[in-house]
Amino acid sequence: MEIIRTIKDMQEFSRQARLDGKRIAVVPTMGYLHSGHTSLIDCARAEADLVIVTLFVNPTQFAPSEDLSTYPRDFERDCELCEEHGADVLFAPPSTEMYYPDQSVWIDEDKLSQKLCGASRPVFFRGVCTVVTKLFNITLPDFAVFGQKDAQQALIIKRLVRDLNFPVEIIIGPLVREENGMALSSRNRYLSKEERQNALSISQALHQVERDIVKFHIHNKEKIMTAISKQISAAGGEIDYVEIYDAKTLEDVSEKSNKILIACAATFGKARLIDNVVLDLSD
Repeated sequence: MEIIRTIKDMQEFSRQARLDGKRIAVVPTMGYLHSGHTSLIDCARAEADLVIVTLFVNPTQFAPSEDLSTYPRDFERDCELCEEHGADVLFAPPSTEMYYPDQSVWIDEDKLSQKLCGASRPVFFRGVCTVVTKLFNITLPDFAVFGQKDAQQALIIKRLVRDLNFPVEIIIGPLVREENGMALSSRNRYLSKEERQNALSISQALHQVERDIVKFHIHNKEKIMTAISKQISAAGGEIDYVEIYDAKTLEDVSEKSNKILIACAATFGKARLIDNVVLDLSD
């Protein structure tokens, strides 16, 4: 596996690969990789001749009060995991390589980003859209792989590609969970043993509601959200949001909605955790 640090070298590598007829997939990450990330690398490996994993803790998606300085990092372990799962290139630039000190051009999405995580993290998706645009221009991929755990982000990236006409196919890999059901996240490491146990209430509440909807055909949105909120709050979680939307549009659920997204974010200790389930109403 080759490690590339500069934009110039990465673009030259990708240009040559395309001239050689290779199909390129990119997996954007912020590092501290876990099984969720490696499942995305595996998805990329199945689709492409050449797999690029990007490792960049993007400062522009963090608010001043958030955990940029303490975000978990383990470069050597990340390299090992990338190699084990067949990545060909790890693009790991420094922040000074990715952003000019006087950068003044940004990419904003102003519809899908206004709710869920975007409501409480107003700079987040501007940073995400900008860095993903830059990474596409740097790695020149045919495919890009993102995870379903970040459901809102996945929809926004698809909209970015559609509206800005990027020649990139977006692949969404399934949400990966620990054996106990908790959604895998790099921020899980912030949790104490007790907080980790309490944080299980997020996935437990979501899956209980999922079972109830399937079994009892419960379609009362407020009842569903209240049930989830009560279970998480009772375990000590500080709720950011619990919402239900059309899974394709993030609009309110209507008779035309074939799939619904039940999403929540809550904080336990220092860890802000997100999770979701998608239900197919056509079933």
